[in-house]
Amino acid sequence: MIRHQHPSPNCGPRRDGLTPRLVVLHYTAMDTAEAAIGRLCDPRAEVSAHYMICKTGRVTQLVPEGLRAWHAGAGEWRGLSDMNSRSIGIELDNDGQGPFTEPLMQSLEVLLRMILHGWDIPCVNVIGHSDMAPGRKFDPGPWFDWARLETQGLAARRGHDLGPADPDLENFAKLARLAGYTADTDPETLLAAVRLRFRPFKSGPIEPEDFTPIRHRATWA
Repeated sequence: MIRHQHPSPNCGPRRDGLTPRLVVLHYTAMDTAEAAIGRLCDPRAEVSAHYMICKTGRVTQLVPEGLRAWHAGAGEWRGLSDMNSRSIGIELDNDGQGPFTEPLMQSLEVLLRMILHGWDIPCVNVIGHSDMAPGRKFDPGPWFDWARLETQGLAARRGHDLGPADPDLENFAKLARLAGYTADTDPETLLAAVRLRFRPFKSGPIEPEDFTPIRHRATWA
């Protein structure tokens, strides 16, 4: 896969000798890939990512994988903070209002395989920005095809066990935190974040099906 280079100044050393153990997926929420790259390389914006994949499938590397890009911000996953030092960030050319293009998804799959193999990162550590920052971030959003990555071993498979017949938010929140959603937030926000990942476009009161995708993930803590 050809990786075009467009170096961003918005990066630095990973802290405390940390190396990438996660991959965080984002959407750009901008009109064009060019505009997104411009912002990710603007020192005044103070944001960046390691990679940017445009709608045509073109992959642009902005920051070397060994360096710390500024893509994740405040958040937490499985009790770990400073996600910028622990992860590789991939920006996807999408405004959050519709499906991701086929060429983009194909390039993402190739890139993910290379990153996971190169850094020995397990597929369970491929997460969305919304997973580590519930309520603050919503990307890659409800249109992103997580199931497609799951079938290829590029993201954690969802569980299929039935949830409790009488679900409640407090028990759901405990399970969600065991499954990795440890950022400090309220149960309603956790429910929205988990639904964004596993039941996109779902709203309303909690249901037994909300427990289903994360039950087995709670055993990985």
